[in-house]
Amino acid sequence: MATSSSNSNPFSFVLRGLRDRDGGNCGSYYSILDLGDQRIDKLPYTIRVLLESAVRNCDEFQITKEDVEKIMGWEKTSLEQVEIPFKPSRVILQDFTGVPVLVDLASMRDAMSELGGNPDKINPMVPADLVIDHSVTANVVRSQNAIQANMELEFERNKERFAFLKWGSSAFHNMLIIPPGSGIVHQPMSMVLPGVVGFKLHGTLRDGVTATDLVLTVTQMLRKHGVVGKFVEFYGRGMEELALADRATIANMAPEYGATVGFFPVDHITLEYLKMTGREDETVSTIEAYLRANKMFVDYNEPKIEPTYSSYIELDLGDVEPCISGPKRPHDRVTLKDMKADWHACLENKIGFKGYGIPKDLQNRVVKFDFHGQTAELKHGTVVIAAITSCTNTSNPTVMIASGLVAKKAYELGLEVKPWIKTSLAPGSGVVTKYLLRSGLLKYLSDLGFNLVGYGCTTCIGNSGDLDQIVADAITENDIIAAAVLSGNRNFEGRIHPLTQANYLASPPLVVVYALAGTVDINFEEEPIGTGKGNRPIFLRDIWPSSKKVSEIVHSNVLVDMFKSTYEAITKGNPMWNQLVVPTADVYSWDPNSTYIREPPFFKGMSMDPPGPHSIKDAYCLLCFGDCVTTDHISPAGSIHKDSPAAKYLVDHSVKPGDFNSYGSRRGNYEVMMRGTFGNIRIVNKLLDGEPGPKTIHVPTREKLYVYDAAMRYKNDGQDTIVLAGSEYGTGSSRDWDAKRTMLLGVKAVIAKSSERIHRSNLVGMGVIPLCFKSGEDMDSIGLTGQEQYTIHLPSSVHEMQPGQDIVVTTSTRKSFTCTLRFDTEVELSYFDHGGILQYVMRKLISSAH
Repeated sequence: MATSSSNSNPFSFVLRGLRDRDGGNCGSYYSILDLGDQRIDKLPYTIRVLLESAVRNCDEFQITKEDVEKIMGWEKTSLEQVEIPFKPSRVILQDFTGVPVLVDLASMRDAMSELGGNPDKINPMVPADLVIDHSVTANVVRSQNAIQANMELEFERNKERFAFLKWGSSAFHNMLIIPPGSGIVHQPMSMVLPGVVGFKLHGTLRDGVTATDLVLTVTQMLRKHGVVGKFVEFYGRGMEELALADRATIANMAPEYGATVGFFPVDHITLEYLKMTGREDETVSTIEAYLRANKMFVDYNEPKIEPTYSSYIELDLGDVEPCISGPKRPHDRVTLKDMKADWHACLENKIGFKGYGIPKDLQNRVVKFDFHGQTAELKHGTVVIAAITSCTNTSNPTVMIASGLVAKKAYELGLEVKPWIKTSLAPGSGVVTKYLLRSGLLKYLSDLGFNLVGYGCTTCIGNSGDLDQIVADAITENDIIAAAVLSGNRNFEGRIHPLTQANYLASPPLVVVYALAGTVDINFEEEPIGTGKGNRPIFLRDIWPSSKKVSEIVHSNVLVDMFKSTYEAITKGNPMWNQLVVPTADVYSWDPNSTYIREPPFFKGMSMDPPGPHSIKDAYCLLCFGDCVTTDHISPAGSIHKDSPAAKYLVDHSVKPGDFNSYGSRRGNYEVMMRGTFGNIRIVNKLLDGEPGPKTIHVPTREKLYVYDAAMRYKNDGQDTIVLAGSEYGTGSSRDWDAKRTMLLGVKAVIAKSSERIHRSNLVGMGVIPLCFKSGEDMDSIGLTGQEQYTIHLPSSVHEMQPGQDIVVTTSTRKSFTCTLRFDTEVELSYFDHGGILQYVMRKLISSAH
């Protein structure tokens, strides 16, 4: 819809009145069809969205007619990696991201005052509304009152952080805080004109196959196809078979398959969802009219021209099989029927993404122990965590109802979950609780131990809480490869829990099934899940609901009023949130004694003149990695280990171990975060000869140190450092702290075989130089060991640099090789010239203030 000033927009000649189905006036819009360019008919829908935004916001300053032409000519310009601007109307940040964003904004106000600028220029801070979803949940408490206990514990631990965010909602005009305990939202975005992969869907899912099975299949296909930095657009008649919640689950896995976005164009199913979730008919009608007028609506009953795509993938939904993914990566899909054989192969394979290197004679070892008076046993593959968790999976009615039906049938047949398995239910929305209660299924989930523990990120982000100490001791003392099964999006090493080396993603109903089975070492087609009443063996087929049954329960229990009442209450908060007393001043008063919120150092010593490019001379390698180092390796968000540098810092500041909380909760304190950088217990650094853990070798002295301690020694000695890596560096969820932490450790450059789009972009934003080895080359082929010193030769002025240029790197061992400079746009070069995006924005704000 039209929002920019038509007076300054060169495309005002296509500004039109919008009419609804009844012919009534419902606003105005910029008609891309009236541009009269036939190329529009062949553009993917994702590119049409970018085109409409560029036309609507064109001011010949931030967005020019040339930018519009670049987008219009996408079929050719996408091959050239051209830069385009994109202005979203709203930015939604999860709480874990929102805290450092607000910290940065608050510190920018202080810095503006010091540099002679006007702090009020940050208010409103961006041309888009900023919404921070502040829904987080503390450790799981096993009781019927778990959710209340968790909320109280959450407020007890995180009062400082909550108060800071609540202050931000009044200090910044266009910021809305969604209070804790409300649910989950994920949307961060950045823009370079990419290729678009067309993913054609046809057919229908077979009976009993879930949306999660489809998601894991799509994730594996797209990761194999190679979609890093690209858009993925779904199309085809198979889309009519997918509810919006199913589509959202697929789209939310974009970081796992590496795409910038997974996009489903709006169709009648989208409109039905808007109505179901309480949107007014008038609003839905306006949306439909607007999208139809701009050819951004898919009507399956109308003839249409199939868009042109950069590449194509096709999937018959009827070919999707029940499956899970793991044990260490979300795209390592395993069909359920092959799981037992795959698990035994993993035990035997050498250590890697699909291997543990367990000797043959130890693979079937059984460890018996006493669990609070009950005889218990562990073996490789024993499930110790079963969590119905994560955002989109637990907001999908079909899989949540299916999990309740599985629990009901299992309970009625007499199956039980072993008491040493940590079970939890953490929905992504309060609506889930309402329809599970209405359907009568919440009771059966609770009866099996899946008690409601809160609304937010729990096990999927590493916030499962501690295992019972007896179980933990049995695992560690006997080197057991214990398993976690969760309905999450990510299962990278060290993310879920320190003691679960095998972590599998599964649909919510399969999480219940694996909890009942108690092991991942099972073939459900041939082996019973357990023994029920009358000593009867119960198989998966005995408790698995039909798709028809699930659909019937969904339609009769998921009601419009549930969404309306939940959404109306979402910003009202809760008594604990509403009673928080916060400062009213526009400029935040930093507490030097706080261990949660500290003013970051990004603007310390900053001048008005950009520092410009800096060559790197005789840098040491801080860390040397293989393939697929994830953001969980770089920037752990889970618990703070008691022996870590971060723990030492907290103890030195009088924080008791029981109050350490998580890295995610302490994201407002850079001192904690930088000490936890590369702090994953499963990270493998080649400088340590394959030994996992958060340590490295200080090359000059050959000392083995925590990564933080080694980095500080280099920094104090005035020595630059770099990181060497293999392919897919920075895989996983988007985190601003993965790059902030890297920069704070003094790392000046990352040289990788390939980098994930989001992490590469984050490194650029923090002034860290991203380099890629040339095609066909890597550390091994060049003969690098990480023991050398590295000199990276850059031009002395940013004006002599260009995106994607060749850069020569030389080593102290007289090796020389050429890398590609992964500053992909002129804007990214400007960020580097200023020392990072924060400094760039600050200088621009001060300049505009004068």
